[in-house]
Amino acid sequence: MPELPEMETYRILLSHNIINKTITDVEINREKSINKHVKDFTSHVQGETITQINRRAKHLIFELSSGQNLLLHLMLGGWMFLGNDRNSPDRTKQVILSFGDLKLYFIGLRLGYLHLLSSGELEEKLADLGPEPFELSAEDFDKKINKKKGGLKPILVDQKFIAGIGNCYSDEICYEAKLNPLKKAKDLTEEQTKSLYDAIKPVLKNAIELGGYMDNPMYEGDKKTGGFNENRLVYEREGENCFRCGTKIERIESSAIKSFYCPKCQR
Repeated sequence: MPELPEMETYRILLSHNIINKTITDVEINREKSINKHVKDFTSHVQGETITQINRRAKHLIFELSSGQNLLLHLMLGGWMFLGNDRNSPDRTKQVILSFGDLKLYFIGLRLGYLHLLSSGELEEKLADLGPEPFELSAEDFDKKINKKKGGLKPILVDQKFIAGIGNCYSDEICYEAKLNPLKKAKDLTEEQTKSLYDAIKPVLKNAIELGGYMDNPMYEGDKKTGGFNENRLVYEREGENCFRCGTKIERIESSAIKSFYCPKCQR
């Protein structure tokens, strides 16, 4: 599932290509991917201009010139491609937004969605999300985690605790902090709490700079998207050597949540 770095990568790339461009056509091939009847959705979107693209947690928000918003959540398996009929992937596209000859294809929205919302509806939809990692102070982090008793991994992926972190980057953050992902928050020392907080922003920033871990290119010739895949330190590296100590990376599961970690570095 795309996490904060993947969605931020999408936001940056799309902002360079479709901001201030008019949506000339809307094609809906799966009505369940949107929240209105096709004709209603199309009439409110077609002819509008995308004035800004924002990110909140794992969502993208396309602000329209009408004052309404398109809220995107790719969920598991969703991705986007920016191109045209000549170079678009040979995959089913649930939604297509056209900007003249340029098209934005939404692919794999089996669980994901693109919803048309007013500003009030958007605020209500996102109201339960926790703070953005880059906006969370050390003091606020201390206060929040001191109220928790469970394992670090479930806490980090809880979108009400902190927004945008999922399976991949929670493992990478715990590795950077040299903490076992199943260690109980109540057992953290002051120094360990600081190490965990200090790991969050650098891990996410590095992942954004490298283009996240998504395999699918954003456009023809895209060499950046997915660049973090070759730089993962523990996530899905079971059986491979730890880059710090050489110990084999292990996979553990607790409450149906899988984690990857170094048993020597992250005791």
